[in-house]
Amino acid sequence: MTHRPESPTQQPGHEDFTRASETASSPTHVAIIMDGNGRWATSRGETRSNGHRAGTENVRQVVEAFARSGVEYLTLFAFSTENWDRPDQEVNALITILHETISREVADLHAQGIRIRHLGTLDRMSADLGTAISDGIELTKHNTRMTLSVAFNYGGRAEILDAVKRIVASGVGADRIDDELFASHLYTRDMPDPDLIIRTAGEMRLSNFLLWQSAYAEYYTTEVLWPDFDAEEVQRALDAYGKRSRRFGRVEQQRR
Repeated sequence: MTHRPESPTQQPGHEDFTRASETASSPTHVAIIMDGNGRWATSRGETRSNGHRAGTENVRQVVEAFARSGVEYLTLFAFSTENWDRPDQEVNALITILHETISREVADLHAQGIRIRHLGTLDRMSADLGTAISDGIELTKHNTRMTLSVAFNYGGRAEILDAVKRIVASGVGADRIDDELFASHLYTRDMPDPDLIIRTAGEMRLSNFLLWQSAYAEYYTTEVLWPDFDAEEVQRALDAYGKRSRRFGRVEQQRR
């Protein structure tokens, strides 16, 4: 069983900590590797598909919590290019759940002013799912409250290779290629790099996620399984980020 710390209101001196976190910088872009659906299901004697469904149903409250906090970009790693190697039954369940979720949630996200983006490719997806994704992107494209990017059929190495191929095809000379130009050919073009990457279920790896963009991201991991990662856990992650000192390779100047 995952140990969950006491509620912040029960911790001694929490009032001072809250005041400190309010003055700390907050992330503009948060990216999440949602992990632990299978373990969540197994611990309850349920199928992995039920775990993925529970994880998907949890997305709504997490999106709402980050939107309330003022985060402008939220990216969720939903399905990697490597996940196609999982058993067919699990892959088919994931695809079905995604389609159901899009059909159910897009109108509400639109009403909340949230813009939807897809990171990855539509390769290997059914025409119906591809259309649902494209329709959701089109419907919400002018929303400005928060951008919710779903990385589905996504791989960081594939993204980098695709960017290289597009640059080569454009005929740009090698002496003109710099960070800015390269970033403009990534799936995340026109988006800031993530400030904070969260991974649930206690894992300590990036798993081919936003490899270029995460160069200077802060990393936060929690033992909490994704279906149990609620608004309280969102605040814990944001509070932890607020205590970090981001130097981007520079040496912090000593205070006198």
